[in-house]
Amino acid sequence: MIGPTAATLAAVVATATLASGARAAENVTVAVDRTNVSTALGRSFTVRTTIANPAGAAATGLVAHLNVVALSPGLYVDPEDWSAHRTRYLPEIPGHGATTVAWKLDAVNAGELGVYVAVLPRDRTAAPQTGPYVRVHISDRKEIDAGGILPLAIGVPALLTLVTLGTRRRRRRPAA
Repeated sequence: MIGPTAATLAAVVATATLASGARAAENVTVAVDRTNVSTALGRSFTVRTTIANPAGAAATGLVAHLNVVALSPGLYVDPEDWSAHRTRYLPEIPGHGATTVAWKLDAVNAGELGVYVAVLPRDRTAAPQTGPYVRVHISDRKEIDAGGILPLAIGVPALLTLVTLGTRRRRRRPAA
């Protein structure tokens, strides 16, 4: 059986540990691997964020969340369409340590977007920390050779024309 003094001491240690983890969560920084991305509609791209803990104590219970914002007027953005895994539960980040998260996104609409990550503690002991946003330019894909169809679209009619002309020429020749 634990005495009242031991129970009080255990509660103080647990509270101090949680408080130091919360203070570490307040101090985390979020950095991105790039500031701009330019891609085409239908393509995938990756943005990496590094969540650093400059505090001496470990940061625990952190959640990183990917956000997608339309920067072009009239552009519809449904974040679930852009990335299937927008929320990540981070492992403990040791004091003066960091962790990197790779976010795979799919370009589903053409236009200008902002992509950023917010990191917050699960226990709501600190405000979210956000990193800089990555400006994403998605161009419409207007290709003359969409998926290699151009040779087929030109080749089949040309082949049929040659076969037709060859057949007509044979029919017009007198029998020898």
